[in-house]
Amino acid sequence: MSGANLAIVGGAVLALLRVARADPRVAAALSGAAVLGFVVLARPSPSVVRAAVMGAVALLALALGRGRSAVPALAAAVLVLLLADPALAVDPGFALSVLATGGLVLLAPGWADALRRRGVPGWAAEALAVPAAAFLVTAPVVAGLSGQVSPIAVLANLLAVPAVAPATVLGVLAAVVSPLGDPLAQAGAWLAGPAVWWLVQVADRAAGVSGAALAWPDGVGGAVLLAGLVLALLVLGRSPRFRAVLVAVLLGLALVLVPTRVAPPGWPPAGWAAVACDVGQGDAVVLATGRPGWVVLVDAGPDDGLVDACLDRLGVQGLAMVVLSHLHADHVGGLAGALRGRPASAVAVGPGREPRWALEDVARRAGEAGVPLVALDAGRRLQWPALTLDVLGPLYPPTDVDAEDGTAVNDGSLVLRATTSAGALLLTGDIELAAQSDLLASGADLGADVLKMPHHGSRYTSVGFLNAVSPRAVLVSVGAGNRYRHPDPGLVGGLERGGATVRRTDTAGDIAVVGRPTEEDLHVVSRGSPLPAPR
Repeated sequence: MSGANLAIVGGAVLALLRVARADPRVAAALSGAAVLGFVVLARPSPSVVRAAVMGAVALLALALGRGRSAVPALAAAVLVLLLADPALAVDPGFALSVLATGGLVLLAPGWADALRRRGVPGWAAEALAVPAAAFLVTAPVVAGLSGQVSPIAVLANLLAVPAVAPATVLGVLAAVVSPLGDPLAQAGAWLAGPAVWWLVQVADRAAGVSGAALAWPDGVGGAVLLAGLVLALLVLGRSPRFRAVLVAVLLGLALVLVPTRVAPPGWPPAGWAAVACDVGQGDAVVLATGRPGWVVLVDAGPDDGLVDACLDRLGVQGLAMVVLSHLHADHVGGLAGALRGRPASAVAVGPGREPRWALEDVARRAGEAGVPLVALDAGRRLQWPALTLDVLGPLYPPTDVDAEDGTAVNDGSLVLRATTSAGALLLTGDIELAAQSDLLASGADLGADVLKMPHHGSRYTSVGFLNAVSPRAVLVSVGAGNRYRHPDPGLVGGLERGGATVRRTDTAGDIAVVGRPTEEDLHVVSRGSPLPAPR
């Protein structure tokens, strides 16, 4: 909930009443009533009440067209809220709300006027000025909290602007008319659908841009440092000569940093056979099939945007198959992103059927994309021009598994041996000690040039299993700062002492395996720009 949502609702009512030439006092009262009704609709939690006050200030600025009139109102609103709830003085959400509203009433109008004087259309000037002002004034607090600065926020907000008003107004309308009958509410929701879809797409794609967040010192020191830099930019920006230099520097940085951070030169490396995508705490491994642009994807990570962005970076045009090792969210959550805009031949699952809700979600997403859902079990072989997949496990498919028993679900993971141009890869899902023991006892050929570490490098991996695989390279798909403390330092250290090359997505970003199965030709190439740890 933000003040902008409430300002839009109140502004829409105000605009309708102005068209009807209602008395200004009546219009103001009804517009305020609409904001109050929205608060009731969304439940008057502290965050909603705070947003309502900030929205009322923004609405006042919009209605009067005078930023100076809104500044005393903003100051009064802040004082009243602090008197009512002193704890807001150290609440980050409150600080962000106040700063964003202050940027809206103090900076955005002047910037928009300056752009209009330079020939920029009024609507475009406001669309540019508002998110830029909001980003600039809130950046110090965001940096202090998260330890990063994300300039892509300006672009994301700019792209989101056209959809915010229709999504908000039509969504509220659907809620208001819902007591009158489902058809009316469904019609409102259907009309709001395209705008909501666009907002989701913008957020999803922006979140999936690897390397878009710039590291910055966190804490009070980092916030003060960035605040000083912002203040210096605002002061020096008043000089025409400095503005020209600043624009030139920003353009230069954009031309250098954007291509190298979003799509670094030389990525993907020529002749890649497999890529472990950096999707945070989850798995997504891409296997080249020998058909240009077509791959097999093993697991889809936890997030639509991250796996979609990785496939885009690799130039993937179609999916020969999506194999989901098991049904935990960090392996299937990004399925819709993988299927987005790409033809797929099939989505394959193993014999595990828990959690049931996850299987139903996978089936629904596959059905929406028009892709058949198929089952794989041990003993199956799948072949493409440059790829062979042998299903080694699970040897003893779980039955009557409790979805809450994570270990049992993990041990039901599909285990795949992929034969590629870079040698053999063993893809192990999240198998733990019991399933590893079953594979060792079966006598199956577990030897591989490359091992995708089981369960993100969990300590529940046996040394005997690792010795049987005897990999020359190990890929660990893991999220930075994860609460599970993956990967286990002892296991990683043992592999490295044994001569294996170990690469982790939390420190290396996307990781590609390149070459032929000879000692001197197997290469593991890191893209860099790994995802930051969550705060």
